[in-house]
Amino acid sequence: MLTNKLYENDSYCREFTADVLSCEAEAEGYVVVLNQTAFYPEGGGQPCDLGTLGGATVLDVQERDGLILHRVDKPLQGSVTGQIDWARRFDLMQQHSGEHLISGTAHRLFGCENVGFHMGAELITIDFDRVVSMEDLARVEALVNEAIWSNLQTRVRYYASEALCPEDYRSKKLIAGRLRLVEFPGVDLCACCGTHVASTGEIGMVKLLSVAKFHQGVRVELVCGKRAYDYLCAVTAQNRAVSGLLSAKPFETAAAVERSLSELNEVKQEKARWEGRCFSTLAETLRDAGELLLFEENLSPDSLRRLCVELMAVCSGRCAVFSGTDAAGYAYAIGLEDGDLRAFVKDMNAALKGRGGGKPNFAQGRVGASRREIEEYFGK
Repeated sequence: MLTNKLYENDSYCREFTADVLSCEAEAEGYVVVLNQTAFYPEGGGQPCDLGTLGGATVLDVQERDGLILHRVDKPLQGSVTGQIDWARRFDLMQQHSGEHLISGTAHRLFGCENVGFHMGAELITIDFDRVVSMEDLARVEALVNEAIWSNLQTRVRYYASEALCPEDYRSKKLIAGRLRLVEFPGVDLCACCGTHVASTGEIGMVKLLSVAKFHQGVRVELVCGKRAYDYLCAVTAQNRAVSGLLSAKPFETAAAVERSLSELNEVKQEKARWEGRCFSTLAETLRDAGELLLFEENLSPDSLRRLCVELMAVCSGRCAVFSGTDAAGYAYAIGLEDGDLRAFVKDMNAALKGRGGGKPNFAQGRVGASRREIEEYFGK
């Protein structure tokens, strides 16, 4: 006896009663089969429904050979009442319906085929089989939101098989048995087993977040419905904070950041010039000093490199410069003009819990030892 799939005809069914046909123990709970269910099983890119069944928590739902398998945390028997986690179900309905509108519009405008679809906890991804620019996708987004605000009524219909269907519809794979078509009039007609909103207005809005090259096409990230609202609220809060920090109007934060970055770059360049003068002066005081071990405060990896290069030019031996703290560890730069430090650096990293490397005569990296341990290793 196959499970009667209540969700196929009524995506809004939140509570139902059913008879337990079987309940089998497994390693992580119990697998229950019912005569009917409103719990959607994972499939078609859509996660499964969660909720409660009798006195048990529904942990997972899968379909196998026409049977819906509910994994629960307690054994069940007799007649039970199922309750769907409605907030989760409606969110997935918004995401799935929004995906159909995006995929159908991209297919109509640019001939894109949806070859991958995943609904994550925060956003959804669509993989298209051809390259589409963000500018073209912005056009898709605008048309889809117009369709949402037109509040189109969703239509679902069935055919006994693909061969008996006279309509031109989208599908990612060949379908065996009964064909279920989900239509958003004038926008998309697609074979689908998932749950959808009754009208596009319930999606609220769709927002595309990014597009990146993926295989021969692109991967698009987006959010729909309440996720889009929550995303825009978070972005607005971030922009408000940035606006306050930069004393800029909300729509002028990008220009303010650009000015700040330019000023910061000028400061970095001036700092590098002053460091260069200091490094040259220090190197001159250590000319012909032989092997060197120096500890300097708050030097970046690039500053370490530049100081070590200055020292190598005037000293006849190995030059080692470290910067950091015992608690955080030390970054290092080690050089020997016309020398080969590879064996030394390998042994030093092993002895001082470090890692790094570079050219035969120059290396950079980081160690996890204390200053005293470093000094002892260098014989200082």
